[in-house]
Amino acid sequence: MRSESALRVRDLAPPGAEVALNIAANAHGTQMDYARLGRTGLEVSRVTLGCMTYGVPERGAHPWTLDADKSRPLIKKAVELGVNFFDTANSYSDGTSEEIVGRALKDFTKRDEIVIATKVYMRMRKGPNGEGLSRKAIMAEIDGSLRRLGCDYVDLYQIHRWDHATPIEETLEALHDVVKAGKARYIGASSMFAWQFAKALFTSRLHGWTEFVSMQNHLNLLYREEEREMLPLCADQGVAVLPWSPLARGRLTRDWNATSDRQETDAYGKTLYNLAVEADQKIIAAVAGIAAVRRVPRAQVALAWLLQKNGVTSPIIGASKPQHLDDAVAALSLKLSAEEITALEEPYAPRRDAGLV
Repeated sequence: MRSESALRVRDLAPPGAEVALNIAANAHGTQMDYARLGRTGLEVSRVTLGCMTYGVPERGAHPWTLDADKSRPLIKKAVELGVNFFDTANSYSDGTSEEIVGRALKDFTKRDEIVIATKVYMRMRKGPNGEGLSRKAIMAEIDGSLRRLGCDYVDLYQIHRWDHATPIEETLEALHDVVKAGKARYIGASSMFAWQFAKALFTSRLHGWTEFVSMQNHLNLLYREEEREMLPLCADQGVAVLPWSPLARGRLTRDWNATSDRQETDAYGKTLYNLAVEADQKIIAAVAGIAAVRRVPRAQVALAWLLQKNGVTSPIIGASKPQHLDDAVAALSLKLSAEEITALEEPYAPRRDAGLV
């Protein structure tokens, strides 16, 4: 996928689909931008704090997570920087992410001033009905998430993946009932094929059910396959795009041969970024080169590229250090030139789909 022939979503967006921004100063003196979540009236920060980083390390599949004592200062800093959008999932660290995040947000801000998103699908217990998107699973898991978060409702309830074992009609009607019961304000989806997402959108429309307003998908400089069909679909339908892994699990922030504790223990991450090694090395080198010229950290360059893509609402960043939050907010004001964007995009090579399961 060369830059001169790559599908550019900015050219496909219908009139009026541009992201509308509001800007507000935060306690640190920097600027936070806000955007509408797709076609809704909901305003969210253009940086989302992804909360998979926070959880009891001994629980679940993420031994690199930060416990409550280490997580709380980072969540507090995010609030102070103007971040109002927090994304977690029932399955993160066996539910302990929701517990830590819920308690911290209750201490650091007011419920009506923040937007809390969580997800459902992954296995939560052994045996039948312990995972998936059946009506039974959804009704049980929304109550479990609300209990762990300490909330009466979540703002955005998302399906974590597509459930091949459950009719989409069953899933969508159950989600509609969750919204009508006041347990969620909006619903969203995460990584799937574009045809599946289109089927879900139009099935909801056909029955008069609540529609998905957001797509949380895999998108960064090392993985751009979403530009082919999913991003144009979201632009056409006015769906917010919330990219996960915007820094490619940290690979875009360091040299190719460098590593981290998370990278060494992240089994899932290893399946995402071994698909086009030669091209990825060139992209990482391009990020480093632009960062050196601009005299900014590499993370700011990689995030700025993503934030400048038309249709991208709010990348979901992970933060295990205060600097990660500072870089994310600073990226909002870093405007890359057309030449710099070409240099970043030119080395990209097509690859198989990754992150859909």
